[in-house]
Amino acid sequence: MTKQQQQHIAIFTTASIPWLTGTAVNPLFRAAYLANDGERRVTLVIPWLTVKHQKLVYPNSITFSSPSEHEAYVRHWLEDRVSFPLGFEIRFYPGKFATDKRSILPVGDISDAIPDEEADIAVLEEPEHLTWFHHGKKWKTKFNYVIGIVHTNYLEYVKREKQGRVKAFLLKYLNSWVVGIYCHKVIRLSAATQEYPKSIVCNVHGVNPKFLEIGLRKLEQQKLQEQPFTKGAYYIGKMVWSKGYKELLKLLEKHQKELPELEVDLYGDGEDSEEIKAAARKLELSVKVYPGRDHADSLFHNYKVFLNPSTTDVVCTTTAEALAMGKIVVCANHISNEFFKQFPNCRTYDDGKGFVRATVKALGEQPLQLTEKQRHELSWEAATQRFIKASDLSRLSRAESNLSKKSVFASSSISMGKNLEDMSAYIHFLASGFEASRTAFGAIPGSLQPDEELCRDLGLSLNTSSRNTLKED
Repeated sequence: MTKQQQQHIAIFTTASIPWLTGTAVNPLFRAAYLANDGERRVTLVIPWLTVKHQKLVYPNSITFSSPSEHEAYVRHWLEDRVSFPLGFEIRFYPGKFATDKRSILPVGDISDAIPDEEADIAVLEEPEHLTWFHHGKKWKTKFNYVIGIVHTNYLEYVKREKQGRVKAFLLKYLNSWVVGIYCHKVIRLSAATQEYPKSIVCNVHGVNPKFLEIGLRKLEQQKLQEQPFTKGAYYIGKMVWSKGYKELLKLLEKHQKELPELEVDLYGDGEDSEEIKAAARKLELSVKVYPGRDHADSLFHNYKVFLNPSTTDVVCTTTAEALAMGKIVVCANHISNEFFKQFPNCRTYDDGKGFVRATVKALGEQPLQLTEKQRHELSWEAATQRFIKASDLSRLSRAESNLSKKSVFASSSISMGKNLEDMSAYIHFLASGFEASRTAFGAIPGSLQPDEELCRDLGLSLNTSSRNTLKED
């Protein structure tokens, strides 16, 4: 198959290594594994931040003076974790870090990162996040096929804010609007996310191979009748109340009399660190709080039980990693954990008493050994196959997708639905084209077009707009 006949998959995501968040790590592995068989061309498109914004988000004071330096760091990080050559490209789009949202938001028309002549298939990791303030070419027009992968339960997070129910009501409709306009297909990692038309529920994430290697070493220790786990219970996650810490500390406080011998170690960094430390000190139990570390760190290898009461995750990456390492996971009986219930070391609970029973039982026994099939289900090889099937990529060759604008998708333009969608997209285009309306809906001021520093870093022409972009008054 020639390069021209290959599918070109451009994966756009909302974060990048060295920020160890799910939308930085998982799309990076997805790009590597999709490109690994050489059957398709893959480009990962990640945000570039100016040094000022890098300092706000990247840990350990890591900064990059150029996109090429950042790319080298990303590739080195991934090369340490996979055993095959990296066959994908990396490109950057301009972004800014929104301190109020603790998120990176796109600046300008980020679809420009892929030239029109190369635009084939786009994967939008967090499609709502990438398109809330999108102002430029319509994704469905530029690309033959657009797949959205929904990572985050935004509604659950917003409900916890002041006037949360009103905000969640409005956000639900905003999300449905932009995702419907810009995506042909939507994959929801679990049913914990809001529902979307034309969507399918499928966990298309795997775990870093290092975790499976750790699990195999623990399995060998068990076979040799050695003691593979010498520590008790722990939890790791970004140290904000909404990431499970509130639920965990409430459970421990309410049931500390029933768990007098329990010792729990918490690992994480975040804006609620001091409050969480203070709450932990008030407990009669031994709950120690430590700075965050990479979950693959040898420090975690000997813990036997991973406690994760979070119900805000869609599919929790650290839960999958703990299972891959051969640990027992105690988690809530919640739809976000549905994928994990197939594994024998996943123990769910419905209430506080169930949490106590599951925790005591887990600490008192050894984890069951995972079968080869179960280990495979956690891998990126299996996740990639699930993605190809769920997104219908196997049915869409490059030749077919090249014709799609003129046939499959364009042929529906005569329908009322298509006309309404085009009108809806134009309304969004208009609303996102003016500073006042953008900032009213939460955009970062000055994010309609890249500023001078972003343009210089990325080699863009200053104050040049997309041909489809309206000029501000």
